[in-house]
Amino acid sequence: MSFQRGPRPLVRSAGRPLWAQLRADLLRRLEEGEFHDVFPGEHDLVAEYQVSRHTVRESLRQLRAEGLVTAQRGRVSRFTTGRPLEQPVGGAYSLFRSVEEVGAVQRSVVRVLDRRADGVIAVRMGLEESTPLIYLERLRLADEEPLAVDRVWLPEDVAGPLLDVDFTRTSLYDELERHCGTRIGSGWERIRAVVPGPSERLLLDCPPTTALFAIDRLGRDADRRLIEWRQTLVRADRWAVAASFSNSDYRLGAPAPAL
Repeated sequence: MSFQRGPRPLVRSAGRPLWAQLRADLLRRLEEGEFHDVFPGEHDLVAEYQVSRHTVRESLRQLRAEGLVTAQRGRVSRFTTGRPLEQPVGGAYSLFRSVEEVGAVQRSVVRVLDRRADGVIAVRMGLEESTPLIYLERLRLADEEPLAVDRVWLPEDVAGPLLDVDFTRTSLYDELERHCGTRIGSGWERIRAVVPGPSERLLLDCPPTTALFAIDRLGRDADRRLIEWRQTLVRADRWAVAASFSNSDYRLGAPAPAL
């Protein structure tokens, strides 16, 4: 596939690297609606801009580092919808909402939605080991690109109506409130970096150098009942966390709940 529309040599300006000028022009073209499906390859860019392959490679390296271009060996490069999703911590946020807020299209592939018993998870939620649970496992996509694998357990007596819900294009928290009359109001969360295994790398289409964030979450409703245990694996090149801080409320060694 060729993207060349005739030479468009860059105007060289003193004090600014040529690769930076190329990057700026590529971003301008993106904002004007180009490259939504496929991004031109190195050969096309060298011919179109009449620059060296080194200049093109450095520009693309910067775009990849910023999360703006995906590139894997043997596959066509693509522009992503923007920088990695940046999620503030400290609230009961929704991955669905985070994707929608940056203008990307969220879609979930439901891998499992069933009723089951899991003694380890039940005890973790302060329930009897035999308590029936609703289990939902989804592959989360942003603009059809894999973003995360999400696994959540909820007590059946609370979340039973969710068995009939289509989660393809909706939020668990929205459906929990709509069908079950409850919502997550508080909780605890731990985020750590992990190296994906072969099956996770395949499922999330991870480049070889990409790590994952593993997110463990215990969620409580308004009555402080534990009603959610969630484990999420999210691509670290497509998601970031942000937090504000103040010396006035800094606490050393704030305890985490026993797991």
